[in-house]
Amino acid sequence: MRVSIGDFKIGVEEKLAVNEVLEKGRISEGVMVKNFEKEFAKFIGVRHVIAVNSGTSALIAGLTALTYEKSFQVKPGSNVITTPLTYIATSSAIVKSGLNPVYVDVDKDTFLITPENIKQHLETVDDVSKYSTILPVHLMGYPCDMDEINKIAKRYDLKTFEDSSQAHGTIYKDKKAGSLALLGSFSFYVAHNIQAGEMGAITTDNEEIARLSNKVKAQGRECDCPICTRSKGYCPKSVINPEFDFDPRFTHDLIGYNFKTTEIQAALALSQLKKASYIIKKRQENVRYLNEFLEGFSDILQLPKYSNDVSYLAYCVVIKRPEKISRAKLRSELEKNGIETRPLFGCIPTQQPAFKYLKNEYARKLPWAEYLGGNAFYVGCHQYLEQKDLDYMVHEFKSVLSSVT
Repeated sequence: MRVSIGDFKIGVEEKLAVNEVLEKGRISEGVMVKNFEKEFAKFIGVRHVIAVNSGTSALIAGLTALTYEKSFQVKPGSNVITTPLTYIATSSAIVKSGLNPVYVDVDKDTFLITPENIKQHLETVDDVSKYSTILPVHLMGYPCDMDEINKIAKRYDLKTFEDSSQAHGTIYKDKKAGSLALLGSFSFYVAHNIQAGEMGAITTDNEEIARLSNKVKAQGRECDCPICTRSKGYCPKSVINPEFDFDPRFTHDLIGYNFKTTEIQAALALSQLKKASYIIKKRQENVRYLNEFLEGFSDILQLPKYSNDVSYLAYCVVIKRPEKISRAKLRSELEKNGIETRPLFGCIPTQQPAFKYLKNEYARKLPWAEYLGGNAFYVGCHQYLEQKDLDYMVHEFKSVLSSVT
């Protein structure tokens, strides 16, 4: 038996959506991508969505757009306050965008950076003008305290960019993650709440961010009009005559990337978006069920904090008594019996080799991120799990933990 972290089942609706793309004969961005952007904007509650090929691309394109618009005052080389405890893509995107990640510690129960830690850091720095952005991550679906983070950002004239890659449909004070800052980003990776295999999106109410993000994702081309980016080649702004030959699709006034997605990915994302309410509810039910039957081990495990407002990426637990059982031991036993597990990413500046150049700078400064990075892990809670899967997971957790209590 294998209980996976995530799954993606291709059913009748998914096949019909992909076949519709194939029958139309256009694979590159077209009507399906435009429809996805429109529907996802409605779902999140924002004016603009820019679809890209991955969540990492969404982060890079969004950050690059901020640096290109001078009025945002996000200068290359400026500091971005972010979380040390998340998937490495967030920090990698900051670095690849020519900015510097600066880490503050997280809350031990929600795994999120806190307004208190952000404020405390800013109050102690010598030169706040070196800072430009706060980039919180809604880890495992839990929403950061965006009202307070936005207040701090306003006080210090910083921009806020929320990484919502793991929080499709999460509610914070009656608004959805991805609509709580100047801009947001999403990933539609196969293990995430809403899936498309590989895909990403930028969300914003700001027209200039939307315009620049669209340009950045298409190699910085001069033309960003909706006609030429969605048609089979015609651009109304092109001019061809003996004296002046100009095509804005192949004239580039910004340095950008090829972050465009495909019609097939958009079709799959649309098929899943129609099921979003069911997906979120089913994941919540699974978390609640696992919590109920594992509550007896709360002296050893910190179980996920439950909320009807959280769209759960996975079922994340923390080893509270590593002297009783190590994370490695528990994960090993679960994996041996067919339950897939993943560590909670690790504290980026002190536990991720790619960022070892920051290790000395952050030594002993991020105690909770380091603890969670070494003692937290997660298993699946996705919508495809059946009752027998949940019962099997409970049985295997109990089988291992009963021997150490």
